[in-house]
This record gives sequence, C-alpha cells and structure tokens, in this order.
Amino acid sequence: MTTITLVQGDITRRRVDAIVNAANSSLLGGSGVDGAIHRRGGPAILEDCRRLRASHYGKGLPTGKAVATTAGELDARWVIHTVGPRYSTEEDRSELLASCYRESLRIADELGARTVAFPAVSTGVYGWPMDDAARIAVRTVREARTAVEEVTFVLFDERAYEAFAAQAR
Repeated sequence: MTTITLVQGDITRRRVDAIVNAANSSLLGGSGVDGAIHRRGGPAILEDCRRLRASHYGKGLPTGKAVATTAGELDARWVIHTVGPRYSTEEDRSELLASCYRESLRIADELGARTVAFPAVSTGVYGWPMDDAARIAVRTVREARTAVEEVTFVLFDERAYEAFAAQAR
C-alpha cells in the first residue's frame, strides 16, 4: 500500500526518486512548477525533453499522459512530466486529470521509483479549482495499483495544503 504524505514547500527541493512536473505539452519549459523544475534542474532536463520532441512526441505530449527524463541537478533520479488539462465549466475533464496521476505512477513503476513527489497538477495557470483537484489527486493515488511506496504531495501554499489535507483525512 502506498503511503501518502503532504508537505507545504518547494517541489524542486525534495529528495525523492522521481519528481512529477506539471508540464505543458511542448515539454520545453513554462511557468509555475514547470519553470521552477527546469531552472533548478538545469539544461540536462531540457536536452532530454528536446530529444523526446524530436523522436516520439513531435506534436507534444498529449494531455493526461506522462513521460520521464533525467532530473539533472535536482535531488531526484528522474522527472516525470505530465500534461494536465485546462479546467472547463463546459466539459468534464476530470478523467484527464486523474490520468495524469495514474500515468505518472505507471512511469514511476517502469523506472523502479519507490518515492514520488507530485505538485497539484492543473491548479495553476490551467485554473482547476483546488478542492476538486485535491479530491481527484488523492482518490486516484489511493486507488492506483503501483509499487511506489510513498507519494508526497508537495503543495505550494497553505490553501493548497489545506485542500489536500481535507481529502487525505
């Protein structure tokens, strides 16, 4: 059974096997968590992402999918990039958000990662309401069939921490 822990802080400072990046489909860096991971991890992550774009993901990584690269200078072995959906009031995209967590854990299993740190995927510029994102994230990780021993949700601020804590109880 996977242990779920919550911390408030900077995901780029976590010592884990794999850090999950809330990436954009280009895989070439962006704002928020994505930008922070690329900045702190250094150029090796971007080089790996460029190789992925040149080979398997010429049109970018599809929403809900995940792929791994080196972690560069981060205190992790890998970065697992996943593309969260943009929030919509017109269409239920909850399954795509859940897929980000499932696919990231699937990739972690393929890599042999036992400890994984997740951000609150899609809650930044993609606008997903924090309480709903927390519900989907915690439920999906709890229900996942994975060899990952510990998932840490690394939450940027107190509001995010409280939303995830309410779901984890």
